[in-house]
Amino acid sequence: MERADKDLAFMLKYENVAWYEDGKVRVLDRRVYPAKVEFVICESTQEVAKAIKDMVTQSTGPYTLAPMGMALAAYECRLMSESEQIEYLKQASVIISTSRPTTAKRMAMLTESCIPVAAKALAEGKKADEAIRDHVVEMNNARYNRVRQAAKYLVSKFPKNGKVMTQCYAETILGMMLLECREQGNNIKLFCPETRPYFQGARFTSTVCYQMGFDTTLITDNMPAFVMTKEKIDVFTCAADAISCDGYVFNKVGTSQIAICANHFNIPVYVSGAPDIGHPTFDTVTIEMRDPSFSLQAMGVRTAIEGIKGYYPAFDMTPPELITGIVTNKGIFEPTKLNDYFKDNQPYELTV
Repeated sequence: MERADKDLAFMLKYENVAWYEDGKVRVLDRRVYPAKVEFVICESTQEVAKAIKDMVTQSTGPYTLAPMGMALAAYECRLMSESEQIEYLKQASVIISTSRPTTAKRMAMLTESCIPVAAKALAEGKKADEAIRDHVVEMNNARYNRVRQAAKYLVSKFPKNGKVMTQCYAETILGMMLLECREQGNNIKLFCPETRPYFQGARFTSTVCYQMGFDTTLITDNMPAFVMTKEKIDVFTCAADAISCDGYVFNKVGTSQIAICANHFNIPVYVSGAPDIGHPTFDTVTIEMRDPSFSLQAMGVRTAIEGIKGYYPAFDMTPPELITGIVTNKGIFEPTKLNDYFKDNQPYELTV
């Protein structure tokens, strides 16, 4: 079967996100990419969890790293009895999936899916670690292809050769969105806010857009309102780390203020991602607060004097009234009608 990462940029290739092989997980260190191409090697379940917590990989990167970490866990417990191995994997699933609170429910779905795969492999006398790795590749293929379908709906809302503003690093939907634009001959221009304090927009989004052949402009985080009017932005789009079923979007901090500006200037706001059945309402999502010292520096260079306090919420919440549509593999949904996503498999097209 052809892999779904074909024709995507370097950091969207499976092996360049996270890859398990021979008792180790190799992770592209996004803390230093693209200035340096370096990989962090994890040799234990705890090291995988730490890599996720320390943001060695971000955006949807953890959704590959977490289950690859389960392959490593299977290797760690390979000499135990079958029942002990399954119990070990259950414990590893909890350790890995809870490494970052905002995405814990999504991560648990991935890590827990590896346990029956391991059980089946063990029952058949096969290596559980290799079976889990193959399972992760299959999951990635399914996810990439599902996102490709969502990208078709998203790109249908872009005017020909229009101007699109992004936020943070939307990873898979970004790559698939660009592939769709390329195939349709839609030469959009991208405007990418830098996304402090990790600069994912500067280091990842703009890199991927440029590597895939699109006109790309990087802006600072305090420029979106000016750029929207001066450059006549057509669409604002982003992904989401969590979407509650009542239509609230949780994404990289700064998303909500860009959505407010977009609404003020009558620019449509499209958010890509499926609603989380585990989050029926917005108050079930935990906003992760990270080390405040990161807000006092820029890529390791301190910008504030000693004594100044920092503040660093990893995400913010954008309410449904600021969102034009939630883009999924089943179509584009009105934010207040997300429960319809779970009703059937028929596409649902937004009418606005």
